[in-house]
Amino acid sequence: MRRISFTTMMALLAVMAIVSCKKDTRALDDQLTAVGTLSAPANATTLKLQPGGSSVPFSWSAASAASGGVVLYEVVFDKADGNFSKPVYRILADGSGAQTQATIPQDTLNKIASLAGIGSLGTGTLKWTIMASKATNVQVTGSANTIQITRPAGFAVPPNTLYLTGSGTEAGATDLSKAITFKQTAPGVFELYTSLQAGTYQFSDKAADAGARYYLDASGTIQQGNQTITVGTAGPYRIRLNFNVATSNVVSIQSMGLFMSAYNTEIGQLTYTGNSTWSNARIPVEFYQFSWGRDERYKFVMHTSAGLEYFGSVNVNNVAPSGQPASYFNLLPVSNAQWDNTFKFDPSIDKRNAKVDVYFKPNSTYTHTATAVN
Repeated sequence: MRRISFTTMMALLAVMAIVSCKKDTRALDDQLTAVGTLSAPANATTLKLQPGGSSVPFSWSAASAASGGVVLYEVVFDKADGNFSKPVYRILADGSGAQTQATIPQDTLNKIASLAGIGSLGTGTLKWTIMASKATNVQVTGSANTIQITRPAGFAVPPNTLYLTGSGTEAGATDLSKAITFKQTAPGVFELYTSLQAGTYQFSDKAADAGARYYLDASGTIQQGNQTITVGTAGPYRIRLNFNVATSNVVSIQSMGLFMSAYNTEIGQLTYTGNSTWSNARIPVEFYQFSWGRDERYKFVMHTSAGLEYFGSVNVNNVAPSGQPASYFNLLPVSNAQWDNTFKFDPSIDKRNAKVDVYFKPNSTYTHTATAVN
């Protein structure tokens, strides 16, 4: 009897394996029946959205898959007259799409309503349905529920950047390449210390003509559009805009005072010099003599059309400035307490003049310098 070589035997085994694999190969079963019932929110539900309000649960019955397997779901939104062929928004169900519910924040619903053309403080109708999918098979529910939504004030999608432009600005031009940048203090919230002059101004989310334009109406509410704002009185201002609730706060700034704690009064005034800066080249400074030594503590007082505001150190009880990092001189709003949150002058300034500059520049931390001069 002939002996079968090792090579021949391995070849036979390979052929048998291939044949076996071919016999076990089966077509992928992606049969799927669309979701039948939309449970919540019920049809014709009304929702009055609130910023940061509780999430809204959406739920539906499970789709039917012939041979089991994973079915994924998306909630699909459209305008009241849409047919879901070009939906306004799609959002994956909970559990990475596997659950028959989606927990949707009110802020997201506000964004969806905005995309559907429902304006701030406006009321309009959205409709929603479910798109179920298994592999390449996608089934859209044959029915849809409607939601009547009332939006809160504000912009569902606030700008990420903001610029000031116009003939009434420090740039004195409507050329957006010369626009002045705002400081973003929180998502959708902006602040700028600048001066305004005779003329008009408006805001843009880009330093280019393609940007969206905004203005303030007679009540100070932020509106989107090409209208401009007329400057009433020339001078330095602080402009605060909150796009999340469409509010503004614009105050004029009369002066910036250097407050010395031991005297409990302002010992000099700084003048606005442009580019978000207040300066005084020569303020006479003399430390106050107590029995325990000479006191050198100070902070700043901003005189505004809304009243006095104090700016000082993050430290309630501060140390001397020698050897401290640049952040020692950072400014933030503080109380009017005589001794709290003050800085200390360098000893070289005692009985001399101090050159004092305060910087509220939008592209950096608010800060100041104080140096001795002859």
